[in-house]
Amino acid sequence: MLTATERAARVRAQLEAVPEIYGSIDFETMPLRFTTEPDVPAQMRADMLHERPRLLANDELVSVIADYTMLGDRVGDAYAALMPEYGFKRLVDMLIEACQKGVENVEGAPRQLVDFTHDMERVPEWIDMDMVEEGARLDLDSTAHFLPFVIRGGLLGTFLNKYAALPMAITGAFSERTSGKRIKETAAFFASSVLPGALKRDGKAFQNAAMVRLMHSMVRFNVMRKGRWDSTEYGVPIPQVDQMPAGNTAAFFMSLGAIKKGRTEFTVDERARVEFYRYRCHLLGLPEELLPVTPQGIVDIMATRHATLRQGWDDETCGRLVEGTMKATFEPQTTLSARIRGRFERSFSKVFFVRTYANGDRERAARMGVDISRMDLVRAVLSTLYLGARMAPFELARRIPFLRGQVDRRLTKKVEKVLERYSGAEFRTDASTYQSAAGAR
Repeated sequence: MLTATERAARVRAQLEAVPEIYGSIDFETMPLRFTTEPDVPAQMRADMLHERPRLLANDELVSVIADYTMLGDRVGDAYAALMPEYGFKRLVDMLIEACQKGVENVEGAPRQLVDFTHDMERVPEWIDMDMVEEGARLDLDSTAHFLPFVIRGGLLGTFLNKYAALPMAITGAFSERTSGKRIKETAAFFASSVLPGALKRDGKAFQNAAMVRLMHSMVRFNVMRKGRWDSTEYGVPIPQVDQMPAGNTAAFFMSLGAIKKGRTEFTVDERARVEFYRYRCHLLGLPEELLPVTPQGIVDIMATRHATLRQGWDDETCGRLVEGTMKATFEPQTTLSARIRGRFERSFSKVFFVRTYANGDRERAARMGVDISRMDLVRAVLSTLYLGARMAPFELARRIPFLRGQVDRRLTKKVEKVLERYSGAEFRTDASTYQSAAGAR
């Protein structure tokens, strides 16, 4: 892990490495979004508010979150900054070719692409790839069945804070017109990552991760131009700490469950899953310091991010993102089964959102734009029973050694069918749709 001095040097180095993005940012002053004032409301879960004094008293944890609040993606950003020279399409095409054939086979590959690709190809010493493969295998069942029902609700949870959500509002990524596309891209990345070999350099999930990183870097490049971003208030667009929740939410809830049972360590299977999530986060650019391996470590790093993020909701940013996401359709509705699944998925996502992010408060959720009807509750209950009935047989069968391989092959085919429904995910951002930060607010 990096020391505090090394982290600070990496943050400041962005000024010289990518001045096109970071030249106007004051790295000596923390933005308004970051707060350690006990009287300033923070974006914390209601059931963890009592932990805030303990978390803020941990100087090392607070320092880690502060540093990575100001860090983007050094290799992805440097590559995205070549846009004026190479053009958007050429950058995308070269990156895809580098993933599929190797960067050494890309004609005229710039140094920034070589650095970007090598950074992703490098397996850090703190990752155990055998555990990663086992964790991906263990996640096949939940990905095949649970992921399609929860992806919308999970994304809604990332839009509750204007400081973290503003880049998505500026880009129009989750407008009513484009939300379905972004949900599909997110679901496609997470679903593809569990397939055998998908995380290798020529695998689909590896390429999807590279495209996600490039898309984030292009957002940083575009919003930092022409006065579209107030860094004194919002800091760095899409910093590493804002990518941590999406990549590590499953590990966070697994950790909460372990702690509630009085355990300080994960089971063997849980630890494999955590390693899988860590490697997936590494491919997305997250550093080791944000990816602990113990239940308490994972809970504390995530909760400290929330404890230092100033609370902030506004209808123009958060409300519009929630509204666009709720209205989105992200898989073809050409068959009766697809239309029925869409209705149940939407209701399940609403209930998941209320329980996970609104502390079960339906009135609060309604004020945020997630209104739950009695029929939503009925469909959510039926969905829960349906998912349990679909997943349980696979979980039981894989415990029988001679059935394990057959179960995994069957689940792999089911995940591939899920991915077929998400076909067409592009992982691209269109700068022509961007609005000003003031307009987004």
